[in-house]
Amino acid sequence: MNCTDLLSHLGDYFDDQLTADLREELRAHTSTCQHCKVVLDTTRQTIAVYKGGEVYEVSTELRERLHTAIMSKCLQAKTH
Repeated sequence: MNCTDLLSHLGDYFDDQLTADLREELRAHTSTCQHCKVVLDTTRQTIAVYKGGEVYEVSTELRERLHTAIMSKCLQAKTH
């Protein structure tokens, strides 16, 4: 599994829809990729906040900057 694969499976991971093999691949990847570990942890925390009923508005500009930063880090991780 690489960073792009992890991002494409992130929703299924949190919805508990991954096969055992894919879940293990994701776990193995995040044990060696700090960038994806941060993405996974941050997403987990975001879901916890959301479930807590707190609403945070994110501007389109911020959302685009976050997406660009995450994808940039993923591309950097793939080249290292």
